[in-house]
Amino acid sequence: MCMLLQDNLLTHGERIVAFFLLCHVYRQGTQNPFLLTFLDALENCNDNCERQFLIHLLCTPPSNREAAKKSAKQIIDDFNALPKGNYSSLPDLVQIRSMYMNNTPRVPALRSSDLRPIIKDPALPLQIFPSDDSVRKKMPPPPAAPLSIEQILALCGSEGNLSFASFRPEFDREAPPMLDTLPGELKWINPHDMPTLLWDEAMCADSSGRGQEVRSLMALAFKGQLPPNQQQQVLQELAADPSMIYHSGLTPQRLPELVENNPMIAIECLLKLMQSSQITEYLSSLVNMDMSLHSMEVVNRLTTAVDLPTEFIHLYISNCISSCENIKDKYMQNRLVRLVCVFLQSLIRNKIINVQDLFIEVQAFCIEFSRIREAAGLFRLLKTLE
Repeated sequence: MCMLLQDNLLTHGERIVAFFLLCHVYRQGTQNPFLLTFLDALENCNDNCERQFLIHLLCTPPSNREAAKKSAKQIIDDFNALPKGNYSSLPDLVQIRSMYMNNTPRVPALRSSDLRPIIKDPALPLQIFPSDDSVRKKMPPPPAAPLSIEQILALCGSEGNLSFASFRPEFDREAPPMLDTLPGELKWINPHDMPTLLWDEAMCADSSGRGQEVRSLMALAFKGQLPPNQQQQVLQELAADPSMIYHSGLTPQRLPELVENNPMIAIECLLKLMQSSQITEYLSSLVNMDMSLHSMEVVNRLTTAVDLPTEFIHLYISNCISSCENIKDKYMQNRLVRLVCVFLQSLIRNKIINVQDLFIEVQAFCIEFSRIREAAGLFRLLKTLE
């Protein structure tokens, strides 16, 4: 960054950032080795914004520098908005340079004499930042004939661009010889065999006999109703070891199948998963499944066994009401309406839900299906609770 600054190879904003970084690295009170670069830039600077920024860095303690909280564009904009009479005065650069030289340790002459490896292109005038598109268009065209090395050195030397800051002899370091290429190495130039992951299917799996038997029974429970003895066996195994539920193969996607085929097992599994981090996904799967007698039985048993989230119960009731309203078969519609009414009466009498939260929706449901006896009974129950 120091060399880029000295050779004017940065834009206006980039110079602000570079100066701040060179100053910020040594903010803990240590001697800044780039102080002479700051002083030279301040003495030869023709840009008022950059001059004020350098004075701010040199004269303001690190804890009070406002530049640390702003971008380069904000600093430039703040300067442009500043009245010309409010510019900071230039500090005593001679005194700062003298203090720096007195506190800097002496370096051996051989190490402090060096030829700088960068030569400025003489075709670029001073104080021109080539990365600015607007400035680049205004630059003079390059000379018609390329300059020779002697001409470049003469021009750079006359402008003082070559500085003998250090000069050390370079040691001859020969490049290592090339090794012979083996036939087997050519395939690595364009490799085609991409590596694949090797999965350990037995990792985190329950290898006990009981776990394997429960997984087999659960696989059958997803597909159809289990006989009573097998249902009882699954319930007993889950009661003896609740952690077995995590190795049973049950997922939120497969919960609706278990609810429809074996609701008692589904109830026990959900009770064991109440403390799991995935219980929200299981409850969401239960809410979004098609309404049926088994799903209402599972929800009713859960509400009496544990405290379910209120939003879950309300969402399930709204889903039941929507299902009754959208079904086309009158016989199935009347049957589902009776089930929903009995289900809602059970929740209200057991004080599981606050009927006032769903009063308007449930009352409209009862009025729509008032021809059904259970809906009329639910409506009378609502009236007694007003």
